[in-house]
Amino acid sequence: MALIFGPDVSLDPGHRWVGWYVRQAGIYETLFAYDADMNLVPELATGYELLNETAWKIDLRAGVRFHDGTPLDADAVVYSINRVMGPENSRHTQYDFIESVSKLDELSVLVRTKEPSALTIASLSDPLVSIVSPEAPDLAHEPVGTGPFKFESYEEGMRLSVVRNEDYWGGDVGLEHVTIDYVSDPLTRSLKLQGGDVDIVRGIPATEFGLIDGSPELEVVSKETLRTCFMYVNGNKAPLDDVRVRQALNYAIDREQVVNTALEGVGGVPAKSVFPSVLPWSANEQLEGYPYSPEKAKQLLSEAGIADSDGDGWLDYEGKPFELSIKTYEKRAELKPTAEVIASQFEKLGIKSNVIVLETGALSADMSDGNYDLGLYAWGVAPMGDPDYFLSLHFESSGIHAGWTGYSNEEVDSWVLLGRTTMDPVLRQEYYDKVQTQVLTDSPEIFVFYYRELVGETTNVGGFRIFPNEISFLTKDLYIEK
Repeated sequence: MALIFGPDVSLDPGHRWVGWYVRQAGIYETLFAYDADMNLVPELATGYELLNETAWKIDLRAGVRFHDGTPLDADAVVYSINRVMGPENSRHTQYDFIESVSKLDELSVLVRTKEPSALTIASLSDPLVSIVSPEAPDLAHEPVGTGPFKFESYEEGMRLSVVRNEDYWGGDVGLEHVTIDYVSDPLTRSLKLQGGDVDIVRGIPATEFGLIDGSPELEVVSKETLRTCFMYVNGNKAPLDDVRVRQALNYAIDREQVVNTALEGVGGVPAKSVFPSVLPWSANEQLEGYPYSPEKAKQLLSEAGIADSDGDGWLDYEGKPFELSIKTYEKRAELKPTAEVIASQFEKLGIKSNVIVLETGALSADMSDGNYDLGLYAWGVAPMGDPDYFLSLHFESSGIHAGWTGYSNEEVDSWVLLGRTTMDPVLRQEYYDKVQTQVLTDSPEIFVFYYRELVGETTNVGGFRIFPNEISFLTKDLYIEK
């Protein structure tokens, strides 16, 4: 396999985002997980019971053993969750809502939350809380999980090798041995597939789609994911603090052209709001989004005091040309061409625009410091299948990313809180529909497209499925036809 991103110095799933990579390699599992249709299903758990508004009983699967032979039991689960909740873990705030995790008996645990939290069970599907063997001496270098594949070797930043877990609780595992190469350049990944060096490649460039899919030995598997391409708008400075300007920029973007030009028509779907329609919480069926309308954009800009005052074809604001920079980052190949298409559409409207591509850390620093106009990013908006993750970070007034845009709306704050603390899924849907509708109106972020995952494989690969949350990749069902 050739994948895009991989671990760095540690293979511990509790370290930063490493859990994603060792989960994708089939080493680790969680209490609950999402299937390829985004249904939340038990994995190392068999079910749960809400005892009261702040207490959850979780039953564990019997007969499961870690790769080192240690049995899966309540002690292992308590250990695995507690170890990432301490202040020394960089992501511990994600689980601040949990008061305690304790053993009830050998095959059940009790999770108590500080307040009612409807996202408790979904949060336990995060690879950060992968269930690890409490007997493993060095998880950073020798991971020990319960998954269909066991760790074999690792070359830092380059290659991870795994072998079949012959005693896997979930049944027969199709592959004996898998080598995963981590290749950041999309064209290089594509060439490795075309040259026969690998059997399967994640994230082929949209420009290579036709060539690969047209080959008799190769094929492309494609599916819409939960990753949204969007732009932060710096509402902390004028005139972007004017909702009419933000709405105008929304109307100025031809999303169909973005997808057809930057993504070759195959790498994405034009976006309406935050969540792709593949997520059950999406309100897209009720929303119109922002259709492409240069006329409406110009009208709103004029109302906000942005117009061509000297007849040179460029819009002016307070006696100066209205200029915008779109900043983005290098790691996702689609972002730079997307930014360039959007910049050209703005220029047709009379907005002078330029694109600045930065290393990820430098861009984050600029965003945190407010040193930007528009920031183009791609986020997995619901990796745990629950809407609270993205909405609370980006649109609740106290959210880190709401600070980037300067967004604050008391009604949205109220709806997000109610969505998080209400157990009735029907009521939760109503609150989140309101958030999505209001955020679309207020436009602190501009949603451009939803990613389609493009995976190239040889035609003798069988059993591969795309998981929209991008957490699972190598599964027991994958096989090679002889």
